[in-house]
Amino acid sequence: MGKRNSQRKNAAMLDSDDDNSSVSSTSTMRSDLMSVSGTEEVQLEKDSLLDEALDALYEKRGSTREKALSSIIEAFNSNLQHQFVEKKFATLLHQCLGSMKRGSSREIALASHAIGLLALTVGFGDNAREILDESVTPISQALKAGSESLKTAALLECLAIITFVGGNDPEETERSMEIMWQLVHPKLGSNVVAVKPSATVITAMVSAWSFLLATLDGWRLDPKHWQQFISYFSSLLDKNDRSVRIAAGEALALIFEIGSLEKFSAEANGSSDGSGEGYTPLQGLKGKILNQVRNLSMEAGGKGSAKKDLNNQRNLFKDILEFLMDGYCPETSTKIGGESLKTSTWSQLIQLNFLKHFLGGGFVKHMQENEFLHEVLGFTPKQKYLPSAEHHISSSEKRMFRSPNSVVNKARTQLLNKQRMLSEVDLFPINYFASSLTMHALHMVVIHSLIHRLGNLVNVNRDFLILDLWKLRVNYAVLMGCDFSGLVDIMWCYLLVALMGRNIGHYAINMGNEEM
Repeated sequence: MGKRNSQRKNAAMLDSDDDNSSVSSTSTMRSDLMSVSGTEEVQLEKDSLLDEALDALYEKRGSTREKALSSIIEAFNSNLQHQFVEKKFATLLHQCLGSMKRGSSREIALASHAIGLLALTVGFGDNAREILDESVTPISQALKAGSESLKTAALLECLAIITFVGGNDPEETERSMEIMWQLVHPKLGSNVVAVKPSATVITAMVSAWSFLLATLDGWRLDPKHWQQFISYFSSLLDKNDRSVRIAAGEALALIFEIGSLEKFSAEANGSSDGSGEGYTPLQGLKGKILNQVRNLSMEAGGKGSAKKDLNNQRNLFKDILEFLMDGYCPETSTKIGGESLKTSTWSQLIQLNFLKHFLGGGFVKHMQENEFLHEVLGFTPKQKYLPSAEHHISSSEKRMFRSPNSVVNKARTQLLNKQRMLSEVDLFPINYFASSLTMHALHMVVIHSLIHRLGNLVNVNRDFLILDLWKLRVNYAVLMGCDFSGLVDIMWCYLLVALMGRNIGHYAINMGNEEM
């Protein structure tokens, strides 16, 4: 405030009232322009780093591409890169697909995660549809090409995300779920030996499959498959790996939320009264699952190596048991930026947990600013002021407002120049006036001294030599512009005129006396 008032005072010395008002308004804008400029510079630097990472995906060295993909993932996790995607969407997608086809297991995993983040960034629309159409086949081929756990898990998560965002029809979702299911239940030929999937792959498959099931109307699936699904997930509850048991428990809870076992049995047998051949096996499965869930909710430990997850397992299976017995779904509340994201169904909870796992450290940022996630999860973030530099603008607008020759930058430069001029002019009158008084006094002392000494020398009246000293001042600007030698020259000229004038006068008087 003090700085702004000072600027107004300086402007008043030079400008009219209207100009002063203009300077004050411009001064008020200065801090806003500078803050926006700082944010713009940071954003431009980030865009430059993303461009460099994208260029690095063309390199032949695999480690260089892996490093570039890691940078891209970090950038998309920390911010929604709408401006970058607007310009480089197609290039980024096809380079990631290229890494998925020819890269190492680590490169494939990184490329898969980058594609998933790209889909979440673009949200609903043609771009999401293009990602799904272009990626399904390469993902399916990569799943069949190798069994490395981390790579396979990343491919499954990517398939789930791009289907979740870009799938317009239930048939597309069911197709992706079938690809996942075939990973653990492959259709084998006579000469093919099944490869037993690892616990990591099973957990990733069940989680991704459940995530997509949560987006479907469960009755669209072939009812004859329900018994296969329930039997398989029930068998997973006896596995030693705790993460497998937790994923299977959530899948079973979701299936039971979609419909009761009696309804599944009726659908499987084409009956509406719950009777038929399939009724007894499913009812037997229900009793088995209840016992498994009850035991896991009270497990004392010993199964699995991740002991830290024991309490999470107990709490989860207590919720599942209560749901199977009484029909109550667990309610959760997650605090995000001052607002609460709440869930009240297994479907909502499974979707939330999957997205939280996929986004990792970027979950909060995306939940605050990703409109696609706001819509699908029913979350409204707390409104806050966003600097202008963070608004989504087009490339042409960016050139207009952010380039060095933009209107904003030119206005800022002019403002800084004017402020610099004002700060210099502020002290000019005082310094100039003080120096003028000093030089003027010095000049007068020199003049008086010369007149005194020269008057004694030629024995003339010093008062006559003064010749109205104000005449010697000539002009303020002339005196200020003269150096010392020039001033002495002026004095000699005045002295010569004075002497000549006095001698002529005496000569005239003497001539008169002689004539008389």
